[in-house]
Amino acid sequence: MKEIIEYLKARYLNEKAQGMVEYALIVAFIVGVAAVVFASNGSFSDAVNAGFNKVKSKVDAIGA
Repeated sequence: MKEIIEYLKARYLNEKAQGMVEYALIVAFIVGVAAVVFASNGSFSDAVNAGFNKVKSKVDAIGA
């Protein structure tokens, strides 16, 4: 019986740590991609900015 309990502890307690490590790796990857995108020549941020400005002008035209 003790062997079964030890097996279950080893099996399921280690998976929690693995989940945290996987989560941290995913977050680090997303942060890295975002840093590369926004540190580039600015074309992506210019495109996003232009999109927001286009939406803002249409909303302002509807509201006026």
